[in-house]
Amino acid sequence: MPKIGESSKVNSPAGTGVTRVDTSLPGVCEILLEARGDARGSFFETYHQKKFAELGITDIFVQDNNSTSAQGVLRGLHYQLNRSQAKLCRVMEGEALDVAVDIRVGSPHFGKWASVVLSAEKRNLLYVPRGFAHGFLALSPRVQFLYKCSDFYDGADEHGVAYDDPDLNIAWGTTSPLLSEKDKRLLPLAKVPRELLPRY
Repeated sequence: MPKIGESSKVNSPAGTGVTRVDTSLPGVCEILLEARGDARGSFFETYHQKKFAELGITDIFVQDNNSTSAQGVLRGLHYQLNRSQAKLCRVMEGEALDVAVDIRVGSPHFGKWASVVLSAEKRNLLYVPRGFAHGFLALSPRVQFLYKCSDFYDGADEHGVAYDDPDLNIAWGTTSPLLSEKDKRLLPLAKVPRELLPRY
């Protein structure tokens, strides 16, 4: 496994490969996808279980979600507690700032966050492990955001943290995003009851 800031790469015989780049937050990593192209267009693998497992991502993904957002829409920060989800996130159209926050009680990185700009042009992904809150901000006029989940969605088990928590101090680059009514009511991490947070 590479150290923080280092990368590792797995290639296939066809020449399409994946590269893992670790972020400042252990467990959260960016995945770069290699494409082949010619006059007809291009081809690349968006997910390959064996290659991703060789890079340390061994989750079994059971659900794909796709959202469309206008520029300035912020979704998050969300997590499920009892049916925790690892997520593999990708932008199919446009560009988005994707953010993961370690909210595991007892973690040495509790309250720390990492972010990656995902774009359709760059063909990159963000892997968010279980026990992390997740959210993203749409940076382009239209964003199609796809993410794979390692457990099924359960609305009764969904929780969240306020995107503008001053203790987290996430560098979103905006102070007036478009939020859902549900996300407007989310509390700062310090005010979320500890029994509603995952354990390290």
